[in-house]
Amino acid sequence: MNRLNMRRAERVLVFADQPDWHVRSLVRAFRSAGAECAAAGLGAAGFAIGEDGRFDLPGVQGELPNLVFVKGIAAGSFEQVTMRLGLLHALGSVGVTTVNTARAIERCVDKSATSFVLAEAGVPTPPAWASQSPEQAAAILERETAAGHELVLKPLFGAQGRGLRRLRADDSLPPPDEVQGVYYLQRFVTVDGKGWRDWRVLVSGGRAVAAMIRHGSQWITNVRQGARCERVAAKGDLADIAIAAARAVGAHYAGVDLIRDAAGLWLVLEVNSMPAWKGLQGVTPFKIAPRLAEDALGLLAAGRKRTRGRAA
Repeated sequence: MNRLNMRRAERVLVFADQPDWHVRSLVRAFRSAGAECAAAGLGAAGFAIGEDGRFDLPGVQGELPNLVFVKGIAAGSFEQVTMRLGLLHALGSVGVTTVNTARAIERCVDKSATSFVLAEAGVPTPPAWASQSPEQAAAILERETAAGHELVLKPLFGAQGRGLRRLRADDSLPPPDEVQGVYYLQRFVTVDGKGWRDWRVLVSGGRAVAAMIRHGSQWITNVRQGARCERVAAKGDLADIAIAAARAVGAHYAGVDLIRDAAGLWLVLEVNSMPAWKGLQGVTPFKIAPRLAEDALGLLAAGRKRTRGRAA
């Protein structure tokens, strides 16, 4: 038996809030790559803390996984979500490769943090404001509309186009309880007049893997809102800016949403650290899940090589 055959299979755990099409695709892809792979929800995970401190991970017996791939984190109370992210932080601290890291996920699920990090890194993104004060938010809306701009009110934690509101002059803001006490406002981007559309680029391992245009019948262009998908080449400025956005938030894999303004300039709207790709898969000629699995296992191997290098 040669050394390759003697190597133990990598142990992979896919975290997701439900065993959907994406999760099944990932598990198959990791197993096809030779890894042992299981899927579980972070909501069932916990700590067992003491002299023999360890983790209580569903579906894991004995040794910890080498790699955790986070596809989803179930919604819950502030305490529950905090603990789930804390568990990901802890797994990373004991040497488990996490894709994505808790830090990257935190930067992406909070849209205000995403906007701040992108702007600080010099990645083009629309101006945005976050406020806990209804009066301050109303003043921002008044000032922006007086200057001829519109705003989009977005849930700070939200996805798939749910809860978006387009605000024009004389529009009123909802009461604080309807926005969980936080007003996140992003300047509405006027596009080039060729219909409602934006771009989604899937980035993995520092590469633009696939891309599409989402054509909407209205200004909200998410696939779950009925948008039509069109394949485009994941290259050029589109790819470069998407890669820069993923790098800025520290995401190994990400779905980057971009828009082209009336002047033809690219702007990053959002970075999703646990993206869906079923719509993108429908217009992509190769299977996406094996690419994600390959890149995640490559990250694991690279980390192990760096560790050996430091030991030497």
